[in-house]
Amino acid sequence: MDEDEDKRMLADPAVEGNRPRSGRSRKRVPDAAFEKWLQHGLHAMYDDVANEPIPEELLRLIAEKRTEDPKQ
Repeated sequence: MDEDEDKRMLADPAVEGNRPRSGRSRKRVPDAAFEKWLQHGLHAMYDDVANEPIPEELLRLIAEKRTEDPKQ
């Protein structure tokens, strides 16, 4: 097996190669506890940032752009 073939096998999970087969396929079901933990963690990190007011300079730039080209 050459190096390029090794890389293809690592990059493409559909390539079987010499991997052992379990005899049954199973789909990964998202772990509800992990999903809840992840959502809570993301909210804890980003809610404050998302709730900050939009800077006046950015609002001014958007307003200027709208008056320059009303189609967009």
